[in-house]
Amino acid sequence: MSIDLNGLSAKELDALIAQAKKRRTTLVKRKPIALVRQKLTALARAEGYTVAELFGGAAPAAKKTSAPAQSTGRKSTKGYKLGKVAPKYRNPADPSQTWAGRGQQPKWMSSQIAGGKKLDDFLIK
Repeated sequence: MSIDLNGLSAKELDALIAQAKKRRTTLVKRKPIALVRQKLTALARAEGYTVAELFGGAAPAAKKTSAPAQSTGRKSTKGYKLGKVAPKYRNPADPSQTWAGRGQQPKWMSSQIAGGKKLDDFLIK
């Protein structure tokens, strides 16, 4: 954080100094965070709870400054393994060739579709 002190008037500098002193007084009065965390953990344990049960996870070290962004669209699957899917289509000429319907069409299917067949002709019943 940088403040251009050269551009401030005497009145603005006095207000800034007062604000800084007030903030410093507040910080000096606070106990160390480790001590407060230790007291909270001991109190929770004495009552039969854990910090995770009370706060939904470990006690936060500092206040979060921003809310998480909400996704509006479909999440990308790039970099994630989606897992195996049962085959949905089979090559009638060679039953060992199948396709689950994910990704690019196999060459055997695209060539037969170009020849006039329909996608439904390859469905596994």
